[in-house]
Amino acid sequence: MTLPNQPKKIVRDAKVLAQQELATDVFFLVVEAPEIARLAKAGQFVQLRILSGDFTLRRPVGVAAVDEKKGSIAFIYRVVGKGTRALSQLMPGEIVNVLGPLGHGFAMQYEHPLIVGGGMGLSPLLYYAAAMQGKADVLMGGKTAEELFWKNLFDDLCGQCFLTTDDGSLGTKGFTTTVLPEILEKGDYDVVVTCGPEIMMRGVAKIAKEHGIPCEVSLEKRMACGLGACLSCSIDTTDGQRKKVCKDGPVFKGEDILWN
Repeated sequence: MTLPNQPKKIVRDAKVLAQQELATDVFFLVVEAPEIARLAKAGQFVQLRILSGDFTLRRPVGVAAVDEKKGSIAFIYRVVGKGTRALSQLMPGEIVNVLGPLGHGFAMQYEHPLIVGGGMGLSPLLYYAAAMQGKADVLMGGKTAEELFWKNLFDDLCGQCFLTTDDGSLGTKGFTTTVLPEILEKGDYDVVVTCGPEIMMRGVAKIAKEHGIPCEVSLEKRMACGLGACLSCSIDTTDGQRKKVCKDGPVFKGEDILWN
């Protein structure tokens, strides 16, 4: 069904098509939801509700991939509590309730984006990379080489892939913000798109601004309703207004965020 006064948001029971563990406690989930697959844009998210057990709140999950022909939509998520643990135990053929697509996604008019991501923030950036059809490069960071399993997912979607690790076990030793200035100086990027830890995004937005390059950030906040009603995900912006990540975002211009 379609929500009242929200014609582009669908609520439906979706069959699990696949579930795979990509790394320790990180899962790749594919569900059958053709209506949502047709509507979903890069940067948007859905709210998932587990039908079994005592789970009343939905879990927000960014869209990681879409296959319109198969009518499927995929998510990559980390197990962090009872709800996501139960989600990870769903088997093909079982049902999960999906509400979406929600929020505003990335602008798609750019010709040569640089994607900068860390941790689970790379999940929604994967769909953005696919949507850009090879025009984007990616810079990703992690604590260790083990955390950069993402490289295998991005390799076929992007041109160049730059890597950093805190311990130097893969790529450059340091953070994404350590190498970002040099990458921007050598490249001809017309936008920086980022998602990940807030401290990383704050640094990325600052560096992009210093280089005169637009920056889009996808914020990750705790959400309850996902529809802008409960105000639990409100943030402060530079124009003095409080905006809701779930409804006004999750993608914002980096210059519009009042970083803590």
